Amino acid sequence: MPLPAAMLQRARDFSGTPAPARPAATVVLLRPADEAFEVYVLRRATTMVFGGVYAFPGGGVDAADRPETLKRDWSRRLGLPEAEARAVVGAAARELFEEAGILLAGPHEQPDRTVGDVSGAEWEAERAAVQRRELTMTDLLDRRGLRLRDDLLLPWARWITPEFEPKRFDTWFFVALLPAGQSARDVSGEADRTTWISPAAANGLAMLPPTRVMLNDLSAYGSLEEVVAASAGRDAAEPVMPRVELTPDGAILHIP
Repeated sequence: MPLPAAMLQRARDFSGTPAPARPAATVVLLRPADEAFEVYVLRRATTMVFGGVYAFPGGGVDAADRPETLKRDWSRRLGLPEAEARAVVGAAARELFEEAGILLAGPHEQPDRTVGDVSGAEWEAERAAVQRRELTMTDLLDRRGLRLRDDLLLPWARWITPEFEPKRFDTWFFVALLPAGQSARDVSGEADRTTWISPAAANGLAMLPPTRVMLNDLSAYGSLEEVVAASAGRDAAEPVMPRVELTPDGAILHIP
């Protein structure tokens, strides 16, 4: 796919040593709709990294992202040592809660349940405390008698930002279904617009290549059940590393 003008200029100007790629996690939240399903997207505020483009809830891994998980194969699925894999999973759940107000958690004594509405004043105060790093997700869940439902996070892909970008991320993409009784909402202050949209209808929105490819992938499926089934065969350990080919009239981004 062709590069946006600003990315093209950075690619042409790049020289020297690439910046390190920071571990990150992104969650593609899905809900049922008449035409099959919809995806939750937000437009990053212009003051943010990658501002002005649509993306999914997500962000960098923090030191406190070390949850206890239900699934025991995260290291294999994500291609990381055990502790680092759990950190990526924890970041995915935390960022989804911080940016969309969605909590993937349930009572210890009811393993198949998820919490319902978490938009009340007390929940919002705790969500804001997590966002300010005054409270960890682990402490929040312990306080509430809950456990992380990481079994609801479905690993899908891994992308590493091209070397010419000054800020680079090693990002794991997960798919998750909207829990019953919860509603995604713009609470983080990092977006100037949010919307639910079908993968096919999102083609007209400004997006970075990983977001676009993710939506193109999902548009091949006709139901949430098909997406869940497909996730079992996805490789989220081997990173996708786009390659830029500079041409006389621009540049082409080659995506393996």
